[in-house]
Amino acid sequence: MSETEIQQLSNKFQLAKKELAKVIVGQEQIINEVFMALLADGHILLEGVPGLGKTLLVRSLSRVMSMDFHRIQFTPDLMPSDIIGMEILEEDRSTGKRFFKFSKGPIFTHILLADEINRTPPKTQSALLEAMQEREVTYAGQTYELPKPFFLLATQNPLEQSGTFPLPEAQLDRFLFYSIVQYPAENEELEILKQTTGSTVSEIIPQISAEDILKAKKWVREVVIDDHIIAKINDLVRSTRPQTSEKKQVKDFVDWGAGPRAGQSIILAAKARAFMQGRLAVIPEDVESVAQAVLRHRVVMNFTARTEGYTVTELIKELLNVFKS
Repeated sequence: MSETEIQQLSNKFQLAKKELAKVIVGQEQIINEVFMALLADGHILLEGVPGLGKTLLVRSLSRVMSMDFHRIQFTPDLMPSDIIGMEILEEDRSTGKRFFKFSKGPIFTHILLADEINRTPPKTQSALLEAMQEREVTYAGQTYELPKPFFLLATQNPLEQSGTFPLPEAQLDRFLFYSIVQYPAENEELEILKQTTGSTVSEIIPQISAEDILKAKKWVREVVIDDHIIAKINDLVRSTRPQTSEKKQVKDFVDWGAGPRAGQSIILAAKARAFMQGRLAVIPEDVESVAQAVLRHRVVMNFTARTEGYTVTELIKELLNVFKS
């Protein structure tokens, strides 16, 4: 891996971002986090109120990356078999014998959009667990590999809205990023109104192939990160746990801190950010940029924090001061 090769591939991602800008106004941080999650071989959960373009972003991503794409609309009556697939009874016309054949569900794709994932009960949500972690699906004792690469983007509405089910903690932990989609700025919203109410439809030109993604994932792993940055990441993650933290606000306001997977996720996400910027090594700014999205769903605030209005975002911001020392 040379710096020139990294630069050439990172340039493709910059071109892909420009193509997305044809249909997605603003949301630069979210777009960056989507690409970083993909390169770090992780998945991303996008939260925001309806109408902020979450689904449009994912659809546009599949077009700019020239890969297979499936969308599942999660509803209260959705079953695990609607995601994974099921066995169907078939008959061999030549022999008359009947047999069961596995019919693959929509999860067998490169990019899967789990739209409004918190609209369905935990039993169905958990059908994604094996696919997210192992990149494979087991049905009736038989294991089926998913296409490579496999990338899950899930959207959800805020939990305070009616008709939603909180995601199980085990599943939340399997998302590399938990990204919050904010309302657009005034000038961005004005541009959205202009772009989406006319007769002109922007055409997205594919810039990245599945082969590019697989190559980039391999190279991201080779990006260098200094031992002292790894040590600080370890300190950061451990400082979120009341059992090991010396911070008063952690002991007072946190029920459960982040586990070791959080440290792994921060390192890989920081490497992905460095790669996207054409660098061969991680710098502290990479860690600061990804820490919020990696940690916000892995730190559980207690009742006292909720009553006093102290948020996990504020806590992580304070804990990140370790990188400024």
